[in-house]
Amino acid sequence: MTSVSAQHVTAQDEQTLSRLAAEVKELGRALGFTKVGIAGIDLAEDERRLDDWLAAGRHGAMEYMRRHGRKRARPAELVAGTVRVISARMSYWPGGARDARSVLADSRRGYVARYALGRDYHKVLRPRLARLARAIEARAGAHGYRAFVDSAPVLEKALARNAGLGWIGKHTNLLDREAGSWFLLGELYTSLPLPVDAPASEHCGTCRTCLDVCPTRAIVAPYELDARRCISYLTIEQRGAIPLDLRAAIGNRIFGCDDCQLYCPWNKFARATEVADFAVRHDLDGAELVRLFAWTEAEWRERTAGSALRRAGYDGWLRNVAVALGNAPTEPGVIDALRSRSEHPSSLVREHVRWALARHAAI
Repeated sequence: MTSVSAQHVTAQDEQTLSRLAAEVKELGRALGFTKVGIAGIDLAEDERRLDDWLAAGRHGAMEYMRRHGRKRARPAELVAGTVRVISARMSYWPGGARDARSVLADSRRGYVARYALGRDYHKVLRPRLARLARAIEARAGAHGYRAFVDSAPVLEKALARNAGLGWIGKHTNLLDREAGSWFLLGELYTSLPLPVDAPASEHCGTCRTCLDVCPTRAIVAPYELDARRCISYLTIEQRGAIPLDLRAAIGNRIFGCDDCQLYCPWNKFARATEVADFAVRHDLDGAELVRLFAWTEAEWRERTAGSALRRAGYDGWLRNVAVALGNAPTEPGVIDALRSRSEHPSSLVREHVRWALARHAAI
């Protein structure tokens, strides 16, 4: 197919592009994506929401959110020549994992967000997107494109919504009536003027379960998330000390948080992933906190190789587990574990260990 511009599409071109769009979706499914859609690049309303969110300081220490300016909401400014975005989603719910709610209820065990139990999703989705792009190029000829998986200033959820992959729920995650929300997103920015899909409609109704179950009340209003209170932010993005007033509410969540998804009624329709890369590694679906806290840095590096857990860093990992141990039952093993790190070289770790010991009246 010869290259065509969005402004000069003939009837014949439209038929060719429609066939190509259908092929793109079939190719995506063959590569393990559960759904693929195509969106335009007008995100004006989402840009206004982003500006308001940043102005309110709800991005916390994620200065990169502000630094990239409005490129996040303007695909053609991020990648020149972009006229469409191919949005793809992949399910990651690990069907063989321990029951998530039971792990949260056992304060001796550490809870890791379900997306991080196996291989780093960047390493899973990005090669498949690249294969999809090459397959499109083989059919359409040379054209401009670029693949992203949570790796650039991209409003991925807004684009996925516009591509018909789901609606943005009150918890600000993407939801689908037939699949819930346990999926990850990737995008192909393209210069091909493919026909766009209809945006998904909203179906949260009067439900406010996600707001009510959020441990730290980070969902401050429907469709409004304050990252500074979000456990995913606090245990992953936050590099310094976790605010004192939020530590108890974190419970045993040591990397991320799934509560707003675990209790969402729509996730009764979610299905387990068929992608083997998301299978649980190293007993991380509910390992005992004392054992996780004993990992040396060498062990941590070995056991988190190729994992999203690397994002927190080793000191961040110990900080998070120390907080969870502070929220665990007062037992000799817990006290001994905390005391074993009381002289840790990192002041960040030492400070959280002291807090945890004080919770157990063990200082």
